[in-house]
Amino acid sequence: MTDYDLGVPLNITGASIHQIQLKTRMPFKYGIATMTEVPMVFVRLDTVMDGRPSRGIASDLLPPKWFTKVPDDPLDKEIADMLRVIRQALSHSIGVVAPTAFAAWQGIYGRQSAWAESENIAPLLAHFGTSLVERALIESVCRATGQALGQALRNDTLGFEPGAIHPLLAGRSPAKLLPQQPLAKVLARHTVGLADPLSADAIPADELLDDSLPQSLDQCIRAYGLRHFKIKINGDLDADLKRLRSIAATIGQHAPGDYAFSLDGNEQFKSVDAFHSHWARLAGDPILAPFFGHLLFVEQPLHRDIALEDSVGDGFGDWPDRPPIIIDESDATTESLPMALALGYAGTSHKNCKGIFKGAANACLLEARSEAGHTSVMSGEDLCNVGPIAVIQDLAMMAALGIGSVERNGHHYMAGLSQFPETTQRQVLEAHPGLYRVSERDWPTLDIRNGQIDLRSVNGQPFGTGFELDLSPFAETDLTEE
Repeated sequence: MTDYDLGVPLNITGASIHQIQLKTRMPFKYGIATMTEVPMVFVRLDTVMDGRPSRGIASDLLPPKWFTKVPDDPLDKEIADMLRVIRQALSHSIGVVAPTAFAAWQGIYGRQSAWAESENIAPLLAHFGTSLVERALIESVCRATGQALGQALRNDTLGFEPGAIHPLLAGRSPAKLLPQQPLAKVLARHTVGLADPLSADAIPADELLDDSLPQSLDQCIRAYGLRHFKIKINGDLDADLKRLRSIAATIGQHAPGDYAFSLDGNEQFKSVDAFHSHWARLAGDPILAPFFGHLLFVEQPLHRDIALEDSVGDGFGDWPDRPPIIIDESDATTESLPMALALGYAGTSHKNCKGIFKGAANACLLEARSEAGHTSVMSGEDLCNVGPIAVIQDLAMMAALGIGSVERNGHHYMAGLSQFPETTQRQVLEAHPGLYRVSERDWPTLDIRNGQIDLRSVNGQPFGTGFELDLSPFAETDLTEE
């Protein structure tokens, strides 16, 4: 701790955006998109607290067809749209003076919401920009005060008030609703994409990789000791049955007996009845029935356009023995989770791109719901997070919220930090020797052992990172460019 007072006023004085173009080591097929290359953006925020300067950096990929699923939109437009909402969020931020980071976020969130509504921009996309500003701001405060994220959320350092987001929590302290200590380890829930090879002998010769990392599902299970999995389905019954039978056989052969999995519906269903029928065929299949005994939950089976309609509540009411179903893409605003719970969903996911304060408030709401005896699920999901910043801050948040099974796929679809400068690689390795290891090709890659990720270095640093990334190698983007 420094001699900063808790909840000190802050002033956001400046910002910058930087980019690098990355290529996947193999195609990542999810929903209606297949990602082979993607920009990564860094947002730097300059702040002053009690006359003393600080700085925070946040980062994310700009993934196609996730924030909006418009099949006909070209990739260039989607990238431009994501950069636009980031720039707009920064324009709402620079010059802000607020008593706490939470108060600053409230103002930025409100202005971004009003702007997005006026421009007919979907909230999930709009607040992607808000989340990057928010993360950079939180890192700046955590760095200035020398506090880890969980500590700063529980005490008054950030000014976090769960009841200001969810009125049902009015008067409830985050210190009573969030874990007292962050998790030292989490289980890596391995993504099985729609096009991922399941066995080494199924990989065509011209698609074999030679980067020292495992490629097929069976190789990944053996290399990382995997026990938790996230399996994507595409809504075609025959294809899903065939694929799931093969996945179940592979996991059953290579993974420990205590394995578990979540099922990602990828928004493929237009009604509860349609998904119910699909589910009945999958879970009732004689070959798959034992496999479905290991299910954790089902993620976002219904398309976002109908997932929170009143009819969903009627459909869930007619399906009392349904599995736990959570929202993900539908968790677009601060009102989304209460709406989902009222309809019969079991919970939601956390992704940093959907917001830190919103995610923490959602965790508090679900904890209060659990205390009342209700089934509540707070999952940790991935947006192909990779280093040097995004995955570390994401894991810091998962640890702070106590989410023990976290989807990880960035390390699988990207070849570690091989595409980053040596200076960046050194910064990450020096700060996080237990989180990263040096690959056989001499670049850092996420270190997963016995299916787990060691978070001790993450928990010991302000907002996880522990270093100020040197942004000079990355191309700076004009803040005002349209």
